[in-house]
Amino acid sequence: MVFRPLAFILAAGIACALAAGQSPQSPQSPKSALDSAAPTSGAPPKVLSPEMRGDIFMARKQYREAIDTFREGPPRDPVLWNKIGIAYHQMQQLDTAKKSYEQALRIKPDYAEAMNNIGTVYYSRKSFRRAVTWYQRAIKTTPSASFYSNLGTAYFARKKYEEAIAAYKTALELNPNVFEERSSYGTTLQERTVEERAKYHYFLAKLYAKAGRNELALQYIRKAIEEGFKERKKLEEDPEFAALRGLPEFKLLLTLEPRVL
Repeated sequence: MVFRPLAFILAAGIACALAAGQSPQSPQSPKSALDSAAPTSGAPPKVLSPEMRGDIFMARKQYREAIDTFREGPPRDPVLWNKIGIAYHQMQQLDTAKKSYEQALRIKPDYAEAMNNIGTVYYSRKSFRRAVTWYQRAIKTTPSASFYSNLGTAYFARKKYEEAIAAYKTALELNPNVFEERSSYGTTLQERTVEERAKYHYFLAKLYAKAGRNELALQYIRKAIEEGFKERKKLEEDPEFAALRGLPEFKLLLTLEPRVL
């Protein structure tokens, strides 16, 4: 066996590396060695934007954290101002929410979602006439199912039932699932709070029955009865329910008593 000096071995290694077109590298520290051992073939990790991180906080109902995160984004982004408003809205800070929606509109005057959300502020304050005005402005800009649903609810609160039904009907035509969807974040608030819940559920039952969606119609008839709907004869006489009257489920519903609250 031939023993060679260490210097000779190192020199030979460098020469081989140069011959192969590689540059000699200095010894690596443990940290850099671990870094180089990490997989390099995959895509780089995705960096979440302030809006995306804020949406995650909204989904977790961490509204204060969502507001702080949305504020990290561009100050002239109307979507972020609108979402900041929704976060304040969820915390029932309606004045601050309204100011945020208005800021979104100053940046983007045709921002229908912000118009709709201002309407929900007025609805929460029981200023239903102003709510109707803002919902109509939003609809004029963008005919959305959610906007029509909110308009119907505002008319319902004003006891303008024919107008409410017409708005609900349009909402259902635009989105067959508009009354079943639930979301605590996004760009649009959909109003669900009504005082006459029994009558509200009865109207939705009529809409679904007329559309041939019997399962949902029966579901809302049950809700109406449980909430104290007293006009049982309407269920037996209204033409919208004609296709349901032969069903055992419908007959059973007519025997139900209102839920004791």
